[in-house]
Amino acid sequence: MRTKKFILCGLLVVSSLSLIACNSNSNETNTNEANNEMHMEHSESGEIPNGLKKSENPKYEVGSKALIETDHMDGMKGAEATIVGAYDTIAYVVSYDPTTGGKREEDHKWVIQEEIKDAGEEPLDDGTEVILEADHMKDMEGAKAVVESHEDTTVYMIDYISTTDEKPVKNHKWVTEEELSDL
Repeated sequence: MRTKKFILCGLLVVSSLSLIACNSNSNETNTNEANNEMHMEHSESGEIPNGLKKSENPKYEVGSKALIETDHMDGMKGAEATIVGAYDTIAYVVSYDPTTGGKREEDHKWVIQEEIKDAGEEPLDDGTEVILEADHMKDMEGAKAVVESHEDTTVYMIDYISTTDEKPVKNHKWVTEEELSDL
């Protein structure tokens, strides 16, 4: 009788530990999937903000190809980009809280001058608190953000095929000239 109780208790402990381990891995997987989803869900709208000016002399002309040298999203780095648009503006790295809650998005590249509420024409100082009007990422439009850094540059809207899942990405906003290279 005592042996049966000992075996039964041992089985209960092992089963409990197995369930805890499975649940822990499941939560980690779900959290990772949610983070990846946030990074991967973006608008494919080709609309550009009011006031954004086409670049008169971009390094990469509309319709040309370039190699993506950055990894804002999974599957970007090393992909071949087709240039859809080239614009001269001020590009910002921002940190923001998604409008529907969730984890703060740190150091997001890029939001441009024309996608910041009441930004005016002069560059915003690092540390400035702003409201985003950009909608190219899920839960971004209307979010409160802080400017981390900025640069006066040419930004590009691009199409590419993801190197991780081979899905086409249309009208990705934005990459800078420094994040592209010749093929």
